[in-house]
Parts: sequence; C-alpha cells; structure tokens
Amino acid sequence: MSGSGNLMDFLDEPFPDVGTYEDFHTIDWLREKSRDTDRHRKITSRSKESVWEFIKGLLDAWSGWVVMLLIGLLAGTLAGVIDLAVDWMTDLKEGICLSAFWYSHEQCCWTSSETTFEDRDKCPLWQKWSELLVNRSEGASAYILNYLLYVLWALLFAFLAVSLVRVFAPYACGSGIPEIKTILSGFIIRGYLGKWTLLIKTVTLVLVVSSGLSLGKEGPLVHVACCCGNFFSSLFSKYSKNEGKRREVLSAAAAAGVSVAFGAPIGGVLFSLEEVSYYFPLKTLWRSFFAALVAAFTLRSINPFGNSRLVLFYVEYHTPWYMAELFPFILLGVFGGLWGTLFIRCNIAWCRRRKTTSLGKYPVLEVIAVTAITAIVAYPNPYTRQSTSELISELFNDCGALESSQLCDYINDPNMTRPVDDIPDRPAGRGVYTAMWQLALALVFKIVITIFTFGMKIPSGLFIPSMAVGAMAGRMVGIGVEQLAYHHHDWIIFRNWCRPGADCVTPGLYAMVGAAACLGGVTRMTVSLVVIMFELTGGLEYIVPLMAAAVTSKWVADAFGKEGIYEAHIHLNGYPFLDVKDEFTHRTLATDVMRPRRGEPPLAVLTQDSMTVEDVETLIKETDYNGFPVVVSRDSERLIGFAQRRELILAIKNARQRQEGIVSNSIMYFTEDPPELPANSPQPLKLRRVLNLSPFTVTDHTPMETVVDIFRKLGLRQCLVTRSGRLLGIITKKDVLRHMAQMANQDPESIMFN
Repeated sequence: MSGSGNLMDFLDEPFPDVGTYEDFHTIDWLREKSRDTDRHRKITSRSKESVWEFIKGLLDAWSGWVVMLLIGLLAGTLAGVIDLAVDWMTDLKEGICLSAFWYSHEQCCWTSSETTFEDRDKCPLWQKWSELLVNRSEGASAYILNYLLYVLWALLFAFLAVSLVRVFAPYACGSGIPEIKTILSGFIIRGYLGKWTLLIKTVTLVLVVSSGLSLGKEGPLVHVACCCGNFFSSLFSKYSKNEGKRREVLSAAAAAGVSVAFGAPIGGVLFSLEEVSYYFPLKTLWRSFFAALVAAFTLRSINPFGNSRLVLFYVEYHTPWYMAELFPFILLGVFGGLWGTLFIRCNIAWCRRRKTTSLGKYPVLEVIAVTAITAIVAYPNPYTRQSTSELISELFNDCGALESSQLCDYINDPNMTRPVDDIPDRPAGRGVYTAMWQLALALVFKIVITIFTFGMKIPSGLFIPSMAVGAMAGRMVGIGVEQLAYHHHDWIIFRNWCRPGADCVTPGLYAMVGAAACLGGVTRMTVSLVVIMFELTGGLEYIVPLMAAAVTSKWVADAFGKEGIYEAHIHLNGYPFLDVKDEFTHRTLATDVMRPRRGEPPLAVLTQDSMTVEDVETLIKETDYNGFPVVVSRDSERLIGFAQRRELILAIKNARQRQEGIVSNSIMYFTEDPPELPANSPQPLKLRRVLNLSPFTVTDHTPMETVVDIFRKLGLRQCLVTRSGRLLGIITKKDVLRHMAQMANQDPESIMFN
C-alpha cells in the first residue's frame, strides 16, 4: 500500500448533514462551541487576506444584531395584531359596531359623536345582538338571546382553534414554555419552532383568548417570539449550522416575547435569564436587551390599547404604603403559595389522567365541553364575563372621581372639596358589597376552571389566570383593610398613619400584590416577577410589598414541593431536562450508574484499524446507540475517541458514492496512517475526521454529584468511564436522569420522551 498516502480523505471537504442531529436527540454543547471557535478563527484569518473578506467578517459579526432587530420587529408586530384582534373578537360575542364591523366596542364609541361621558359605555353605533336581531335591549328575551349568542360565539372560536391545531400544527398547543426550556437545554424537537407552528399559534391564540376560556396569551407569546427567532436564525449560516449559537438567539427571543406580553423589556430579559435559559453568556444578555427594546418599541408604535401604554392594565397609585400593611401583603404571599401548590398538584393529576386514559383521545370534545361550561357559568357574573385582562385592569385600578365601576361605589361626603387624585377613604356603598360577593364567586370559579383548562390541545398561557386569581383575592383583602381602617381608625395599628378624612389604603395595590404572589406561587419566579410587576405599574415605591409577597409565596410553595408548573410539565412529558435548581446529594459513584451493568452484554465499541465496513454497518443495524467509543483493540480496550452514529452512517454512505474501491470488506481505520494490509486487499476507508479525539471521560470512582454537575454545566450528551486509560463503560444524559429519579423514589422509566 505504498500509494496509500495519496488516497482521497473525502472528509477534507464537508458533506451534507454532518454535525446535525436527529429529532428528539440532545446536542453536544462542547462540540458546538468548538465548531464555532474554529469558524471564528477561519473568518479572522481570512479577513486579513482581502477587503472583501474583511467586509464578510464584519457582516458576520453584525449578523447577531440584525437577527435581534428582525425578531424584535416581528414579535412586536405580531403581539400588536394579536391584541387588536382579541379586543375585537371578545366584543364580537356581545355585539357589533354598525359603522364599521371591525371596530371593538371602545373604538366604536370613540368615533361616535353622540356618546356622552355619563353613558360612555352606551352609544347608538354599538348594538348588542338582541338589539340588532329583535330590536330589544332589555327584558328576559333579550338577556337569553345575548346569553345564547355569547355561548355560541365562544364555542365557535374554541372549535376553530382546536381544529386548526389538530390538523395543521399539533405543536401549537399549550403554553410552550416547558418545551422551550427543554429546547434551550439542548434537546431537539423538530417542527416545534417551525413556520406552521408560528402561523397557527398566532391565529389560534386570538381565537382561544377571545372565546373567554380561563387562559392568557402571555406564555404562548414567548413561544411565538421563539418561532420568530428560529425563522430568522435559519437565514444566517452562523446560526442555522450551529445548534448552540441558535439557542443563544432563542434565549433573546424569549426575552422579546415577555417584553411584548407585559410591556416589560427589563423583566423580559430577567425572565429569560432566571426562568427559561440554560446557557446565557454576557453577549446574549446584551442582545436580549436589544431584542426586548425593539419589540417593546414596535408594540408601542402600534399602540393596540389606545392608552399609549404597552399593556391594558397599566396603573398609577398616588398613596404611599405603610409598614402595618406588610402583614396583609405577607398573608397574600401565603395565599399565593398555597394556590400555586394546589394548582400544580391538581393540574398535573388531571394532565396525567388525560395522558393515561381515553380522555386524551378526544381533544376536540374536551375543549368544546370546557368552553361550554366556562361560557355558561361565566356570562351571569360581570367579572367572569369580561376578558381576564380587562378584569385585572379593573381590579388594579385606583378609585378616582371619574370611575364608574361597581368597585368604586362608595358613599361620598357631599361637603368633600379635595383634589381629584386624593379622595379620602369612604364607607362602602351597595355596589361595593355586591362586587365583593360577585368577586368571591368569580374567584372560586377561576380557581377550579383554570385547573382543567391549562394543558388542553389549544394555546394556553397561565400568567393571566394566575394574576386574576391573585388580583381578586387581593382586591377583596384591600377593601376589607380599607373599611377596617375607616371604621376603626382609633385602633393602635391605624392611629399613627390613618387619620379620619385621609386616603390611607389603596385596594388596587393589594390586587397587584396578590397577582404577583399567585403568579410567583405557580411559576416560582422571584426577581423577574417583581421587575415585571413594577414595570407594569410604573411604581418604584411598591417594590418592597411586591418583594415581600413574591418571596413569601415562593417559600410557602417550596415547602410543599420544589417544582414550578413548567418543571412539573417537563417531568410529566418525560423531557430529558437537567434542572440547574435540583440538588443531588446522594453518595453514589460513576461505576454505579455506568453501562453496561453486571449481567448486561459488553459495551458496543469500534476498533481503530481492524473492522470492515460491513462489520460497522452490522453493528449500527443491530444497535440503536447514538455513538460508539473507539478503542485500540478489543483486548486492550485502550480508549482512542468517540464516533457519532449519524456521522458514521453519513460517512460510509458518502464514501460508497464518492470514493472508488470502497466495498463491504474494506478496512475502516481511525488512525492518521493506514494499517499494514495484504497487497490484494480492497481500498481502506479513513474516517479520522468523524472521530472525536477528546471525549469527556471520568474515572469509575468519580462521585455522581460531580458527574451530575459536569453534565449540567457543560451540557454533555454522554461521558465515558475509564480506569487507567482503559474503557469500562458509558454514562448518557438519560442514565443521569434515570439515576436521579431512582434516588428520588420516582419511576426511572418516566425519563423518556412521551
């Protein structure tokens, strides 16, 4: 084989699909990082050769910022369109605008010249369905007709949504955040962030929110923004050919999603950092900030709510809070933690039942049934009939002189001559007491129905229903404290800060604190939650009450279980997700977890220069492993490197097509020089390029605590176990997850993609 040195090593030129991953597999973070470093080194060296190469290098450096700009623009535009469409379709259930059917109730009355301030909710151009169809606005027949049409519109919207999801994009269901967390940790779910998913999720999100179901659009907007990120990253080879770099873009897209969902750009960045991202370098922090800024600016330009704000429930309070109020704030935190625990346990139990029984076979029927129950029960109560965002807006509101809400029906002092924004505490009127029991009924209904709604085969967010539960509880507590302070201002706790005739207690602030507590109890967010809430309200001085409630709700909820709702759904679906927050404290060793175990067949390995192409193809056919360790020989078991299954298949396929003389009994070798072969042997195949010469290895006595930490921090797919350079076994990410489940007395086989 004297001419063997001139043999074509066909892998000197990259061939299609090398370095890509199959569906439902985990990426190799170290390898992706190494490939990006090599790519960057090549660009830097080439940029010195010519002006054109220098310009190409600059374009490559700027491509990240261009992608962020595009994500921000598209995410902001889609959020604005969704907000406008939801506003119109929610009002469509109750009536229609005669001058322009595409106007919502509010827009219709803005354009009317006959609307007066006292009757600002009634204008001739907006007609309820009973007025339009039977020319009656009052009476039992009008009420029943409006009731019936409200339910029918809700059923139509929900049926359209679930049908579109089922037929065109099954991945468009749910909130999307558990899957995005899993994808950002390095798991591949092809199609989850595809163009069809983006289109169908955007359309169906409008339909389900308009149907009046107890769900929000905020979580799904993160999924929509990540779909935008995936689409734009596929246009640039820097991101499309490197799964690690793509995940940096998706982290920034998640920040843009929260930015437009809540009008909270800084909160969005912190949410991505605290809750969603797995790998978040400093560069990604800056880019996330830029994407969130562009998205918020785009949404502000569209101005979907007509109030020059990014959200419907923006409020400003004029009264400071007092130290004595910390006690009710902490009580709301306790309520939030208890609600979070109750919701997670009941919802996971229901979702597990859906998975394991015939209930899961009828998703359309389930959605229709839940929508029908929601619409029938919701219509009689004004607080459940209106959209959840409008409800939260009303609960957050401070009662000014111009408010017409029932919650502001206080008995006024006729001699009061005070500025409009400084109305003193007053005794509650009949409207407030009516609102209190209606809110109590609405609270019970929301708590129950949200458990069954979240997890159905439609887009469903959890932020808004959780905030609504907390806001209702908070508003009732706030009114209670306000009335207590008014009637008992001589008590020692009120004497120092609540004089008669002063504006002491703001019930809207209690609603806001309750909303933060319940959202924190369900998601276990803390820092990002507080920032989102104060960006919502623009009130820096209310950070302490919000922090107190958020921390209390997390402590209370963590006492019953460490998992938030997203982690619970990740475990329910069996995604291979190694949570950074989980602690591993057991004293086991790598040898206890590695495979093969005692009694199992020996490890499937490749030798460096003694196996034929046919031997390797047979091994690949008979096993389903994702890769094979390469050793010097079966006798010595000295480790050389690791070869991925997919790349071996592609390499052999390409060699047969492009390299002459490669047959089934050709020797495959992974060394630099070919082995000594008889003169009449077929041409050997060199595959050194597909060999990873530096696979991650640990010794058999390495504590599993260290191994788990290595898998988390380096994002490994697998790790080889050696002793004195001799291969003993292999530990994969799924082995680690199974072992952790076993140690926590859970079913280890649940760690499988369901």
